[in-house]
Amino acid sequence: MAAPGPRNLITDVPGLLVGQAEDHDSITGTTVVLAKRPAVAAVDVRGGAPGSRETELLGFATLVEQVDAIVLSGGSAFGLDAASGVMDGLAATGRGFAVRDVRVPIVPAAILFDLTFPGRRHWTGPPPHRVLGETALAAADADFTLGNAGAGLGAKAGRLKGGLGSASTRLGDGTTIGAVVAVNCWGSVVRPDCGRLWAAELAHPGEIPAQPSLPASAPDAADLSACAPGAAGANTTIAVIATDAPLDKAGCRRLAIMAQDGLAQSIRPAHTPFDGDTVFALSTGEGTAADPLRQAAIGAAAATCLARAVMRGIMAAGSLGGFPSWRQRRG
Repeated sequence: MAAPGPRNLITDVPGLLVGQAEDHDSITGTTVVLAKRPAVAAVDVRGGAPGSRETELLGFATLVEQVDAIVLSGGSAFGLDAASGVMDGLAATGRGFAVRDVRVPIVPAAILFDLTFPGRRHWTGPPPHRVLGETALAAADADFTLGNAGAGLGAKAGRLKGGLGSASTRLGDGTTIGAVVAVNCWGSVVRPDCGRLWAAELAHPGEIPAQPSLPASAPDAADLSACAPGAAGANTTIAVIATDAPLDKAGCRRLAIMAQDGLAQSIRPAHTPFDGDTVFALSTGEGTAADPLRQAAIGAAAATCLARAVMRGIMAAGSLGGFPSWRQRRG
């Protein structure tokens, strides 16, 4: 039977660490998923307004199979520079893809929009994200903070405060799956009629607070009252899903595709024109790639794991900038 790993974090997947850094004046931050050794990677993009870096090299027909780290950052397009800071730090340690006598760290990145978060101060000098990337890399560890941390500092979730979430799952055969997500969605994480988390039934016992009872009637699919005001490119949920099962690049792509269902289970609507929903997938396993049946089982578990990570990020977030947390809203 599947159960959370010991930390219930993506770092339960062997070979992964996470570092974070924040600029509290600018209300923005960066989260770095560091692979201790290069990991096979792929990506799936579903939102209509993505912001990313080095995602093309994760395609099937490209030369590079593995990455050194993945960056999730606030700051919109400015935040992509966080990956440069991570590259600098990795290059200093000799990490990277070898090209003759040069090594180039491979660090794909995705960003969310937090530039209009209430109360933020716009930077007067260079944007802070390159330094945030360097700082987050240096802080990489097995334990890290959820909620108003890293890329989740300036995140919103519909009309609630969003945040940084993570969860893990250990399957009966010993396979570990983990997710980390910065929840900054246009859609709502709760039912507008009662405030119950959309994915509440997927949580493990004690993983989230007690939820409001389900109403007798089905939710109104046309009720978008809990969603954010419409503004193109002003949101985005970005995530990393990982496993220690050995997967090739095609297997990682399928893992990312299936994991996107976790966003659709926990956020409604997801993948809108206002979001840039992006999920990276990592495999730290070695050996023969998992067969399609095992890949299907891992992908199904990954979707649930990512939905749980979304909920844990919302539960850990504190009210900020006039955006109430779920706990504050529920009293």
